[in-house]
Amino acid sequence: MAIKCERIYTKPADLKGYRVLVDRLWPRGISKVNAQLASWEKEMGPTTELRKWFNHEPQKFPEFKKRYVTELDANEALPAFLDLIAEQLNDQDVILLYGAKDEEHNQAIVLKAFLLKRLADRVSAARLTD
Repeated sequence: MAIKCERIYTKPADLKGYRVLVDRLWPRGISKVNAQLASWEKEMGPTTELRKWFNHEPQKFPEFKKRYVTELDANEALPAFLDLIAEQLNDQDVILLYGAKDEEHNQAIVLKAFLLKRLADRVSAARLTD
C-alpha cells in the first residue's frame, strides 16, 4: 500500500483509501460530509506560528521543512498517528489531504516523507529484533 497526498479542493482521485486531513484548520468551503474523511488529524499539522511564518512562500520551504520535522519529532500525538497510519497501510492506501494551493510546497509533502522514513525505520527495527 502507499501514502499519497491530495488537495482537498480537487475532485477525489481515490475514495478507496484511508482519507485523512492533516491541516490544523478546517478548509473553507468544504463540508464535512462531502470531504469523505476517515479522520481529521489536526494535531499533525504545523503549529499556527510556523504556518503563519511560512505563509506558503516557496523560498521559505527548505527552512519550513526543517522546522516542521522538528515539530513532528516533538509532537506528543506522533506515536498514535504512526500506529494509525501503519495499521491502515496493512489494508489500503493512506491519502493525506491538505488545503494549500501549492501542490509542491506544503506540509502534506513533508509529512509524507517523514512518515515513510519513520515507518521504514520501524520495519528495520522490527527485523533486527526478530
